[in-house]
Amino acid sequence: MPEVTAIILAAGLSRRMGERNKLLLPIGDVPMIRHVVDVYSGATDGRVLVVTGHQASEVEAALAGSDARTVFNVNYAQGQPTSVACGLRAATDGDTLLIGLGDQPLLTSDDIKSLLAAHAAADISRISIPVVEQQRGNPIVVPANLRARLLADPRSPGCKKFTRTLPEHVQFHASASAGFYADVDTPETYAALKAGRLEETL
Repeated sequence: MPEVTAIILAAGLSRRMGERNKLLLPIGDVPMIRHVVDVYSGATDGRVLVVTGHQASEVEAALAGSDARTVFNVNYAQGQPTSVACGLRAATDGDTLLIGLGDQPLLTSDDIKSLLAAHAAADISRISIPVVEQQRGNPIVVPANLRARLLADPRSPGCKKFTRTLPEHVQFHASASAGFYADVDTPETYAALKAGRLEETL
């Protein structure tokens, strides 16, 4: 399989968390976004790109000393598809892309390695998505041959519309690992995480 570049989306306004930016909340001794970057760095030897937007300088400060490269999305207030597009444009031609979220603290390096292995053992020309009981998870694996297709529609760039309207380009990999499906969007889910009960919110 070609070199893998990880694209981690970290540009959102974090509105549901209230006044706090969820990506800067502590997970152990580090901010959440740094924890997630370290997980991705432990899963692949390729580059890790972090797409920033809201409170970009604070997110960049949280990543100081990591191997991640940040890419600022000037259109971040227009929603996640613009951040996906920003990351796609910043990635190297020919790389397999691993597109994930910055707010999935239960995700482990082993989870990511298992998804990449499943992708490599299947049709590497299709997008690979983890799934459990029809619930889609993140990250997803995007082959280089589909990168341009994801950027072709300027009104709706990225993966969501593409993977739902063109299912022939998608393959699903069953995995029950909570890391693929648990994110932290609200004070309640963060409290559940700290109490060790985030999986119960799925």
